[in-house]
Amino acid sequence: MTILPRPQTAPPPPGELERCSPADRVKKTAVLFRTSPLLLDCGRPLSDVRVAYHTYGEAQEEATLVLHALTGDSAVHEWWPDFLGAGLPLDPTQEFIVCANVLGGCAGTDGPAVLGDLSISLRDMARVGRALLEHLGVRRVRIIGASMGGLLAYAWLLECPDLVVRAAVIGAPVRHSPWAVGLNSAARAAIRAAPGGEGLKVARQIAMLSYRSPQSLAQTQTGQRIPGVHAVTSYLDYQGEKLLARFCESSYVTLTGAMDGFQPNTAELASIHVPVLVVGISSDMLYPAAEVSAGAAELPNATYWELDSIHGHDAFLMDAGELPGRVGAFLRGEKTGH
Repeated sequence: MTILPRPQTAPPPPGELERCSPADRVKKTAVLFRTSPLLLDCGRPLSDVRVAYHTYGEAQEEATLVLHALTGDSAVHEWWPDFLGAGLPLDPTQEFIVCANVLGGCAGTDGPAVLGDLSISLRDMARVGRALLEHLGVRRVRIIGASMGGLLAYAWLLECPDLVVRAAVIGAPVRHSPWAVGLNSAARAAIRAAPGGEGLKVARQIAMLSYRSPQSLAQTQTGQRIPGVHAVTSYLDYQGEKLLARFCESSYVTLTGAMDGFQPNTAELASIHVPVLVVGISSDMLYPAAEVSAGAAELPNATYWELDSIHGHDAFLMDAGELPGRVGAFLRGEKTGH
């Protein structure tokens, strides 16, 4: 997904600074699994796992857990302004909100710099998240996740069914298709072919094409911004450079591998009985709406809703429309319709 930073050239809109307290905007860290190790799905034990996270609002035994996307992080206030704030789906004046950087990433939680090339699964990430909630005194959670966070939400539903009250899954299937695996395989091949940064830039360019749609690019990337260079070419170059400046190629390999490896079967999905809101995106090229809807049909207690947008997979960030209202109502236990 694309992380769209808030513009810095103009003052924030009224109330923007009150979305969360200064303390909420500070990243925290915890060291977990000190007395007994985490056993990874690959069979290796891990002890003293460092986890970086943000919380919003006053600590409570029931919380809302936000699960970030592939190249996202725990600073929800920076990348999801349509969702976090007073009166919005994630309201720190009314609830306790937690978002942790995933195991294997590069935003403060232990990743390849510490773990080396260990294989990490989405279920491993959920187990780490559970330990963090126990550390924070949280006993029950509502979950919201988009893109990789949506896949991770399904892992939470399978791994921690006793903790989850309800879950909102946005722009994510129940498992990766050959199409999604193929895109990630090409991205990892680019990184292996050109380690040190150039491969990661190409991987990002491949991903960006899958995050948008032909109609979206036709609307936003026509013509030339640099003489002799197509706008879409300079756009992809910029996205590659921007990711290289803030992300680790080893984490990209680890996390995409975890996503591809998450392949729950029909019987496992049928065991999920909590209410789940599944949101497809009409123009999503990465996770087509029909695929997301078909996955929702495998769940006993799911409601499917579709966000209508031309902007593809990234519409949940770029063109949210009715999405915050729908998700907020669902998380509060209100009927969302079909």
